[in-house]
Amino acid sequence: MEKELQNRILFGTVAAVILLVLLWVGGLPFQLIVGLLAMLGVYELFTMKGLAINTPEGILATLAALLLTLPLENYLSFLPSDSNIALFALLAMGILGSTVFVDEYSYDDAVVPIASSFYVGYGFHMLVRAQMSGMDKVLYALFLVWATDSLAYFTGKRYGKRKLIPQVSPNKTIEGSLGGIAGAMVVTTLFYLFSPGTFGGRSFILMLFLSILFSVAGQFGDLVESSIKRHYGVKDSGRFIPGHGGLLDRFDSLLFVFPLLHLAGFF
Repeated sequence: MEKELQNRILFGTVAAVILLVLLWVGGLPFQLIVGLLAMLGVYELFTMKGLAINTPEGILATLAALLLTLPLENYLSFLPSDSNIALFALLAMGILGSTVFVDEYSYDDAVVPIASSFYVGYGFHMLVRAQMSGMDKVLYALFLVWATDSLAYFTGKRYGKRKLIPQVSPNKTIEGSLGGIAGAMVVTTLFYLFSPGTFGGRSFILMLFLSILFSVAGQFGDLVESSIKRHYGVKDSGRFIPGHGGLLDRFDSLLFVFPLLHLAGFF
């Protein structure tokens, strides 16, 4: 178990350093890497369901996630500002069109690849948008989610008694969830003290309230991923990072937090 914990810490640290370097580099290299991560996320969802990725709907779904992630109008000036969403919609229609030409392919079958590509593609698109608006926004989201996860784990392990949603994630507790929220509030307080520009002039009280919403959103994203895995009978979404499971196991919270940050006007 000690060796497993050491490997988990080692690979987790290496992955965090790589992510921070990519965030600092930014630009097209960062965006393409994030696009590839979105495609990998679709692959993990297909694999959990037992679908082959090298099929017409699999190829269209991974391409849709990639196009939804990238800010295409930044590089192709003739495209409108929402071109990534429009192209995603066209590919989604292509997947739906399969129901016309393939008798055994139904609307229900088409929903999974479309939902999968949107789920990961839009969340990663918001990560790209956040990075384009400033490193501080991304770092705030990262530290908030990491603090939520860590404090929820340690608080739940030490004080957890009442189960949160046992049918989805039997180890999560209400006490752990509250500890995670407290962790998010601490991160928000530190950012407010040392990087107030991150919040664009919002009051401290408002930011504490928003940090609660962001923390709850992150925890909900984790529960959604747990529900998907439980439905398909798998422990991890994949094996992207040794000791840490799949890509979606690491990004499930952030995929929910970044769109909420955007909705709150942070970028």
